[in-house]
Amino acid sequence: MSAAWGKCFDPSGARYGVPTYPWRLAPDGLCTRRQLRARGLRPGGQPIAAQVMRINRRAGGPRVAYLYREDLALPVRPMTSRKWGALALAMLARRTCPSCEITYDYCISRRYGLCGLCIDANSASQKGS
Repeated sequence: MSAAWGKCFDPSGARYGVPTYPWRLAPDGLCTRRQLRARGLRPGGQPIAAQVMRINRRAGGPRVAYLYREDLALPVRPMTSRKWGALALAMLARRTCPSCEITYDYCISRRYGLCGLCIDANSASQKGS
C-alpha cells in the first residue's frame, strides 16, 4: 500500500471526522453531487456521508469530493419559466462586451472582461502613450 493511498483510507472517520476513501474506491450507495445530478437527484439538505480523497502529485495537497447517500437524495426541482428567464439574462450578460456593448455568440473571457477587439484597442492605446 502506498503512503498516499494510506493517507486517503479512513473508513471509520477517526482521522478526518467523516469516513474517507481513496479516489474511485467509495462504497456503493454513495455519490458525489455530479453523480447525483446525472441521475436526476440532488442532496436535499442531507449531511455529508463520506468523502473521497486523492493526493495531488503536483501541489502535494489533497483533493476532496464529498459523498452523499443516494437513498436519501431527492429529485431535482424542475426549472420554472422565471428561472429560465433569469438564466437567459445571465447568459446574455456574459456574452455582451461592457466596453463596446456588442453581443457575441460566445462567452467573453472573464480574465479581461472585454471582447478581443476591445482588448486589442486598449493594448494599442497603452503602447502609443
